[in-house]
Amino acid sequence: MRETLDKAGSSFFAVTGRRRVGKTFLIHEVYDKNMCLVVTGIQNAPTQVQINNFSRKIVEYSGKRVKEIPKNWQDLFVQLRSYLGSLPRNKKQVIFLDELPWMSTNRSGFTQLLAHLWNDYLSAEKHFVLVICGSATSWITQKIINDRGGFHNRITEAIQLKPFTLAETKLFLLNKNIQLSDSAIVELYMVMGGIPYYIENIRRGESPAKAIERMCFSDAGLLKNEYENLYSALFDQPENYEAIVASLANAKGGLSREEILKKSKVEKGGPYTRVMNDLIVSGFVVEEKPYGRQKRGSIYRLVDEYSVFYHKFIKKNKKNSKGIWQILSASQQYKIWSGYAFETLCLKHIQEIKNALGIAGVYTETSSYRHSGEGGGSGFQIDLLIDRRDQVINLCECNFYEAPFEINKAYSAQLQVRKALFKKVTSTKKSVFTTLITNQPLKQNIHSIDCVDVSISTSDFM
Repeated sequence: MRETLDKAGSSFFAVTGRRRVGKTFLIHEVYDKNMCLVVTGIQNAPTQVQINNFSRKIVEYSGKRVKEIPKNWQDLFVQLRSYLGSLPRNKKQVIFLDELPWMSTNRSGFTQLLAHLWNDYLSAEKHFVLVICGSATSWITQKIINDRGGFHNRITEAIQLKPFTLAETKLFLLNKNIQLSDSAIVELYMVMGGIPYYIENIRRGESPAKAIERMCFSDAGLLKNEYENLYSALFDQPENYEAIVASLANAKGGLSREEILKKSKVEKGGPYTRVMNDLIVSGFVVEEKPYGRQKRGSIYRLVDEYSVFYHKFIKKNKKNSKGIWQILSASQQYKIWSGYAFETLCLKHIQEIKNALGIAGVYTETSSYRHSGEGGGSGFQIDLLIDRRDQVINLCECNFYEAPFEINKAYSAQLQVRKALFKKVTSTKKSVFTTLITNQPLKQNIHSIDCVDVSISTSDFM
């Protein structure tokens, strides 16, 4: 983004990403010294309120009062163009429109006029950078980035800002002089993901358990009531989105389309398709293609850590007393959740896993695998399967433990049987490696030597 300040012509950027991921912070860090106008949309406000807000911002930056506030967007854009025409042309002038979807109220004509401003004026100049931003990734993707009208092929670059990885989370905490063990960072990541705004709230000298208790269960906790605003800030009519998210939050390993429709009660056809596409584009849900099925049989999985944690623990325990997390974290429910959350963490760090395995440059396809055992055979499931172009398949077992992990005889036999069954059922000709991914280092013994071909821990990611 910064190179646009030295570019010969004008530029048009679209920055998207999940709520609280740091989009606004990044844009200000890059362009703050060149900002000539910053306007933020107002959630759920009518058209005239949006126009009033925009007009006042122009007055604030220009220092020139207007006789009356514009009554429609067309008059507002006349005011905007007049202001932009008065700016010096010897430096880049950055126009930053934050939470753009909130500005574009229904049938207001805002996006058409913005497209006209870019096509008719800004793009013909050499000293402007137009930056639009919003948490509603699907809206910006549909209305701006993939628009077939006035915005078609006009975007210089579209940037979807992703949450921090584990390694980036560790660096962020170190920069705040917070030194935690790698396993402690993994535990926090499984609750709140790599969302900078959430991680920023972690305090120095605080254990993961105390941080989770304070942020998720105390009356003033940042994450106790965050969920109420999360989807309503991103989507119109959020009820269907929340229904699908709720159905997936309690589904270890994900659900098929038919299972989601049954559990969520969302109307099949257009309503379901639109909501699911939005959730995927926005990064809340991933679609997994099971191994060997390229066209049918997709499984959908909720990968937003906070949304899963909210449904598993926060929602059901909002009225409980202080110290509730100490009880919950010792429950069977915690063990089930931690296994699911750790699998999600691994799915989000495929490239880091490949780096740790020494196959960063090998083309791979990742998937899951379920065998029902119909016909009298044994059923089994594989958390993560890495199918490699170099004629190898890694069957990954993702395990979260509170202490260094040691394989016993029974688990060793289970892993060996699973590998043999996979080879038999799939008839693969590739070499198959049982791959253990853990948050704690594997304690090597005779059983691990028998069944594990390669073992890595999350410290190898970080």
